[in-house]
Amino acid sequence: MSLTVLAGAALMVTAAVPVAEIAPQEVATPSAADPVAPSVPAPPAATIVLPTLVPANPAANPPAPSLDEISQPADQGIVVSGERTPAQDPMQAVNQASYDAVQAVDGAVIAPIAMQYEKAVPAPVRKGLRNFLVNLTEPIVALNFLLQMKPGKALETLGRFAINSTVGVAGLIDVAKSKPFNLPYRRNGFAYTFGYYGIGPGPYMFLPLVGPTTLRDVVGLGLDRFLMPFAVGGPLRHPAYVYGGFVVRSLDDRVENDALFKRIDEESNPYASYRQFYLKTRQAEIDALKGKADFQQEGTIVLPPVTVVPVMAPEPPQRPATVFVSQPVVQSLPAGYAPPR
Repeated sequence: MSLTVLAGAALMVTAAVPVAEIAPQEVATPSAADPVAPSVPAPPAATIVLPTLVPANPAANPPAPSLDEISQPADQGIVVSGERTPAQDPMQAVNQASYDAVQAVDGAVIAPIAMQYEKAVPAPVRKGLRNFLVNLTEPIVALNFLLQMKPGKALETLGRFAINSTVGVAGLIDVAKSKPFNLPYRRNGFAYTFGYYGIGPGPYMFLPLVGPTTLRDVVGLGLDRFLMPFAVGGPLRHPAYVYGGFVVRSLDDRVENDALFKRIDEESNPYASYRQFYLKTRQAEIDALKGKADFQQEGTIVLPPVTVVPVMAPEPPQRPATVFVSQPVVQSLPAGYAPPR
């Protein structure tokens, strides 16, 4: 499961509610020969106005793929046009199915095991294991800084590796990030180098055991894992490390990102929000390598707050008030009628 996860943004469909009017009936104009009847005022026109939903702020909550237009031409029925599959996600149907399957397994198996792992293993031990696994990646990080023509960053990374591998007890303690060394961890790899030299991410994919990724990131990660045993040492090829490290990394990632996953699940389209968050995060990291952005690689990832738009039921039509009109009835008396005395 990947450390870097994608946010996002929520599904918003705003439809204009038509205004219906009840027009008063036409009243024929009497001629001069017709008897003039008392005029009855026509009932006022009744206007039915249904509430319109106010969309969330798009800047604070980037929308997920949504219906982009709902129109009703005068000579046709209701026409609904939807957004096409994003260019970066040509296999959206397959990725969506993979995402749904992974989420089902996560909710039933992985998340409960990860939470038990968090309760059973003390936080200092979990942090030490994470530091140990991260420390083993430092030679690959330094190599890619060299490939990106950043010798200063490469030397700092090698210094981190040397300090943490010795003073930090084989990397269990991240001594190098504290004073007097002040050498923070910087994430890097072949996928970053590809992006640094302008290679695009390629199609987006959601893979089991990997999570959100792209074709560029899959190739880069494969090179990282292939060269790590040569850079650090042969024991990293041992199955005990390969499988054990994968399990520890996966459980630790699941614990660390639990709040993020819950946050994404609150979105109206979690899959699209996850994809958007991942792609934007990766691009921000590469832009930071090029000096175009200041991306903080450590710390808590914060997503914009969710703006929940309540679904309001339409109000019942307000009928016009009923007006009762009283009129005198005039009827001629029969011939020969005499009132009683």
